[in-house]
Amino acid sequence: MSLKDLYPIDTPDHHDVMNRFASRFDWRFDDGRQSLLGLYEKGKRKQWNAVERIDWSLELDPENPQQLPPQVLPINDAPCFLKLSPARQIDVRRNHQAWTNSQFLHGEQGALLCAAKIVQSVPDLDSKFYAATQVMDEARHVEAYKNLMHKFGIAWPMSKPLQSLLDQVLEDDRWDMTYLGMQVVIEGLALAAFAMVRDQAQNPLAQQVNAYVMEDEARHVAFGRLALRDYYPQLSAAERSEREDFLIEACYLMRDRFEAREVWETMDLPVEECVKHLQESGTMQQFRSFLFSRIVPIVKDIGLWSEKVQTAYRDMGVLSFADVDIDALQKRDEDIAAELDARRKHVNTTIRAAGE
Repeated sequence: MSLKDLYPIDTPDHHDVMNRFASRFDWRFDDGRQSLLGLYEKGKRKQWNAVERIDWSLELDPENPQQLPPQVLPINDAPCFLKLSPARQIDVRRNHQAWTNSQFLHGEQGALLCAAKIVQSVPDLDSKFYAATQVMDEARHVEAYKNLMHKFGIAWPMSKPLQSLLDQVLEDDRWDMTYLGMQVVIEGLALAAFAMVRDQAQNPLAQQVNAYVMEDEARHVAFGRLALRDYYPQLSAAERSEREDFLIEACYLMRDRFEAREVWETMDLPVEECVKHLQESGTMQQFRSFLFSRIVPIVKDIGLWSEKVQTAYRDMGVLSFADVDIDALQKRDEDIAAELDARRKHVNTTIRAAGE
C-alpha cells in the first residue's frame, strides 16, 4: 500500500522543486581537514540497517500510539477538545501524533535531497566524502519513518511551513545555503523534536526509531557546523548579512510549523481556537523554545552572531540557549542509542536462554 493512501486529505503524488547549481569537481584530491575526515570515518563506522536494528515486531498503542504524556497534545486542555467524546479525543491524539511523525518523514526526504545536492555542489572533497555517508543515512531515515507511519495506519502530507523552507533551501544554488537551511535549521530543530519523543514516549518502537535516527542526525549537524565555521569568516559583511536574514526568516518559519492547522480542520475542530490555545499554552511555549536548543549554539559557533540575530532570538525567547554544550548533547544522543541496543540485546539473550 502506498503511504499516500493513508492521507486523510487530498494531495498530489509528488512535489517538484526546480533548481540550477554547479556540480563541482575537486581535482586536488588532497587529504583535507582532519575534523571532517574524522567525521567521515565515524559516519562509515556508524552505518546500520533499519530492518535489523529496529524491532518492527513491536506495535504502537491503539489509543496513544507512542504512549506520550497527555500534555504533549497541545490542545489537551482546550475547551473544544475537552467536550469531545473519549473516542473522538483518541482519534485527535492519534492523528496529531501521526501528523508530527509524518513531518519527520517529509523532513528526512528533504534532507536526503539536500545531502545529494551537497555532494554535487560543495567544493571540497572531504565535504563530499562525508555528505555521501549522509545520503545513505537519510535514505535509512526515510525508510524507518515510512515503516513507522504504516504502523500508525495514518499519514499526513508535508506542512506548508516545512515545504516553504525546503523549497528555498533546494532552489538556492549556493552550497552553504543548503548547509545553513538543512544542517543547521531543519536538522537542528528536528533533533530537539526527536528528543522530545525519545525521552517522553513509553512505546519502545517510538523510542528506537527516534533514538537511532538522532544518533546519525547529531553527526549531520556537526558536519554543517564544521564546514560553515571555516567558510563564513571568508564572506563579506553584506554576504553574512544576507545569510543572517535568511536564518532569521527560517527560524520564525520553523517556530510556527507545529500549528498543525490541517489536523484541527480535518478533525472538525475550530482551527483558530486551537491555534490560539496552543500559542498561549505554557507547555507549547516551552516546547517551541526547546526546539531551538540545538540551533542557537551552532549559529553562535559558526559566526552568524550579529546583534540582528541576537535580537531575533531574544524576541523568540531562545537566546539563553547560546551557551548550550552541543558536544555534550551529541554524546548523550550516542549513549542513549547504545543503551537501547544493549537493552534489546539483553532481552533477546534472555528469551533465547528461556527457550533452551
